[in-house]
Amino acid sequence: MTSAWLAFRTVQRYRARTALAAIGVAIIGALLFDMLLLSRGLVASFADLLDRSGYDIRVVNSEGVSVSRTPIPHASTVSAAIERLPEVASVARIRLEPATVAGGDGSDLDVTVIGSTRAGGRIAWTVVEGSDLPDGSASTEPCPVLVGRNLANALHLQPGATLQLRADVPGQQSALPPIPCRIAGIANSLFASANEFEVLTTMRGLREVRGGTDNDDADLVLVASAAAIDPAVTVRAIAALRPDLRVYSNDDVVDQFNRNGFAYFRQISVVLSSITVVFTFLLVATILTVSTNQRLGEIAALRALGIGRRRIAAMLLWESVLIVGLGGLAALPLGGLVAAGLDRILKQMPGVPSALHFFVFEPRALGLHALLLSATALVAALYPMWLTARLPIASTLRREVVG
Repeated sequence: MTSAWLAFRTVQRYRARTALAAIGVAIIGALLFDMLLLSRGLVASFADLLDRSGYDIRVVNSEGVSVSRTPIPHASTVSAAIERLPEVASVARIRLEPATVAGGDGSDLDVTVIGSTRAGGRIAWTVVEGSDLPDGSASTEPCPVLVGRNLANALHLQPGATLQLRADVPGQQSALPPIPCRIAGIANSLFASANEFEVLTTMRGLREVRGGTDNDDADLVLVASAAAIDPAVTVRAIAALRPDLRVYSNDDVVDQFNRNGFAYFRQISVVLSSITVVFTFLLVATILTVSTNQRLGEIAALRALGIGRRRIAAMLLWESVLIVGLGGLAALPLGGLVAAGLDRILKQMPGVPSALHFFVFEPRALGLHALLLSATALVAALYPMWLTARLPIASTLRREVVG
């Protein structure tokens, strides 16, 4: 009879104790699993968003990657020069302007108008109704727009309808008149948050919204590297061409946000993961110790029958592994449900893109979860194993008989 079989029989015999212990481990293990998902979830999800946009280089006019910075002047000349580089496949200019539209109750809704030289599908907008914008200057229509799903739902907009956009131009004393823009389609933006209203249009459409003011600035220039060209090579080529600008690859952006923007969530993950591991250890160690103390006579009898210390110690280790293993398996679906609920709540925070996820499954998280629980099962069994190894057989059996 092997140690694993003895442990299995013991677990079967004390079903209630095993069930309670496994439930406790499952609850704590679910929290541990969620914290492991959180530790790299934002980074992995943010990196995925950047990669899905189709562009792997971002060019701005100052340190950092936020678009709310000094615009790039003469952006058309800059983008044309960048596009001529052999390392570059395509370039898109992006300009953001605040604007308002009339709400259903007569009040104004603040929106962000995004002017682009590329169609929506080329800069991370997915058209769900209607048609996309034309690419570049291919359209003669003065102001075609794609409206985000949030704005479409708020104002009950449909493709083909007219949206009255009024730009809020800083430094202008008088308000600009609203400009009628035809809604070409309804689209989802990868980087739009749940409480933001966004409108995408062409650069000509943005000029119309601004009252005909021709502004050749860009808040951001997106660059796609040519096939088989490493983004780092493209970054160096653009930086050599325009040393006055800041050039970042997607990896650079992710690294910057990982060191600054996501550090808070990573710290929370480390602290809570450590606490859950300690709680799991205390729970399993306490249950095994109490169970061992209650079965000292039984263990002494097994020893008297010729079962050695090592087999008894291995039996207790297997008991710990079975309890933690059962709880750890149950923790995975439970943790997944909890993570989905927490993810929905956290995504309601202002400024968080709806497509961004705080909890992202990765194989490494599953492996680390199994490793931590396995180490906990081993450490939790050490004291009960030591207790049985030094157990005096004769005096223990005599005490059991007399008692």
